[in-house]
Amino acid sequence: MAATGLAPRLNIVTLGVANVQKSRAFYEALGWRASSASRDSIAFFDLGGVVLALFNRENLADDATVAPAGDGFRAVTLAHNVESDAEVDAALAHAERSGARIVKPASKVFWGGYSGYFSDPDGHLWEVAHNPFTSLDGQGRLQLPPPELAS
Repeated sequence: MAATGLAPRLNIVTLGVANVQKSRAFYEALGWRASSASRDSIAFFDLGGVVLALFNRENLADDATVAPAGDGFRAVTLAHNVESDAEVDAALAHAERSGARIVKPASKVFWGGYSGYFSDPDGHLWEVAHNPFTSLDGQGRLQLPPPELAS
């Protein structure tokens, strides 16, 4: 933790899933490799500096001491940015072949980019997007402009 508060960092995104093995198989069908730290009860995927974890939904809710979420919209989406519109189309097609449900086919969007959405077996929404106003570094990480300096 930074001396003045919480450091601006995200290390792990944990998705509460109905069946860890089924969800792990889906993400592996996308071509992702589970870490050797994965177990029957949890799966970990290195996403280039951020880890995606899959954990039983009820156990995750119990761990956080909250009621388990329903199957409705969770007000969260995950995003996978690529370098072209064609890559968006290819990624969505691959996700669908891997068992995803296409929620929104790719199209030009109001903010000037191109994107579509798929859902994993538990309904977690993934946006696949090409944003012509940002770039990706050599490892595929989104590059944001630096913060504005206070005057």
